[in-house]
Amino acid sequence: MTILLPTDPTATLPAPLGGVLVNRIRRAGHDFDAAELLGLPQLELDDRAYADLEMLATGAYSPLTGFVNEADYLSIIEHLRLADGTPWSIPITLPVRREEAGAYQGRVVLTRSGEAVGWIDVQEQFDAQKGLESREVYRTEDPAHPGVAALLAQGDVNLSGPVALFEVPRGAFARHHRTPAEVREVIEARGWRSSVAFQTRNPIHRAHEYLQKVALELVDGLLLHPLVGTTKGDDVPAHTRVEAYEVLLDRYYPQARTLLSVYPAAMRYAGPREAILHALSRRNYGVTHFIVGRDHAGVGSYYGTYDAQEIFGTYTAQELGIQILKFEHTFYCQTCGQLVSPRTCPHDSSHHLVLSGTKVREKLRAGESLPAEFTRPEVAEVLRAAYTVQP
Repeated sequence: MTILLPTDPTATLPAPLGGVLVNRIRRAGHDFDAAELLGLPQLELDDRAYADLEMLATGAYSPLTGFVNEADYLSIIEHLRLADGTPWSIPITLPVRREEAGAYQGRVVLTRSGEAVGWIDVQEQFDAQKGLESREVYRTEDPAHPGVAALLAQGDVNLSGPVALFEVPRGAFARHHRTPAEVREVIEARGWRSSVAFQTRNPIHRAHEYLQKVALELVDGLLLHPLVGTTKGDDVPAHTRVEAYEVLLDRYYPQARTLLSVYPAAMRYAGPREAILHALSRRNYGVTHFIVGRDHAGVGSYYGTYDAQEIFGTYTAQELGIQILKFEHTFYCQTCGQLVSPRTCPHDSSHHLVLSGTKVREKLRAGESLPAEFTRPEVAEVLRAAYTVQP
């Protein structure tokens, strides 16, 4: 089933990229007979591939209907567009080992822990250009970069073709796990004519809250959309981050103007390229604005502080179809006595309270308190409880 776009010029939700919201959910006994899958080759998905399958099938990656072919793969890498010119920044691929590739022909059943979760109709196989992909997408070939490391570890042959997903994996966050169509329904039901999405893979702190509430002064609704797919081993676990959001929203945000919903994608740490992917997919979720702060989706020192903002100049506003809100680094100034940015604070760094992620984790593991100027006490308690080693 494909969800068609409204043609009414007064419609408040942005059109999905490509004009339709892709829906590749196929249910056994309704859309197909499970007996049809018997005897077909099977391919076990890892965490990222399973997340990609969901993002493709639910329309979060519209206009893609499956894993990309070679023409799109090369065009994305070299031109930040699909072969037809549509904006797209990261190739969504399904890699397999070269020695196994011959087994995957026609319809292939996709499995998770041995259970069938979907399929791919393989239309093409092509070699991954790992060096080119590393240099262009991640801007480095350093194997220490987590995105490059994942790329180098995966198979050398990519399978291409449309996919099907049998059931949306709501997982550990069922209450907050909504497809793009479901988020759009909430936005429409609440009558938001404009909305802004905020994404983070880190625990929320006061600087995040500041950005969100500044943005909320400009639009009708806020979609808090934390990424809960695979992240680096030293990132704060998703369940801790979501709990921190729940506590904060319950006490400090207007319920009618805020929606907490998880974003099931895996993290690639592709910096500027990933910022584009995050923005385009939020357009598919139905929001009109997207916040991009300092070093969005970055890791280490591989990207410039505001590279993720500057890259949006690659496209016209009409092509993007979502307005990018660009914020500078924000922090608490002890002299100003409030959260500020370089635009609003005249004082140098000696006046500023800035805690790195590493420093925060060190304090939490040591059972130390986090300053109230850095994070709300309720959030600090959630983090402290998660990090304190129990005897």
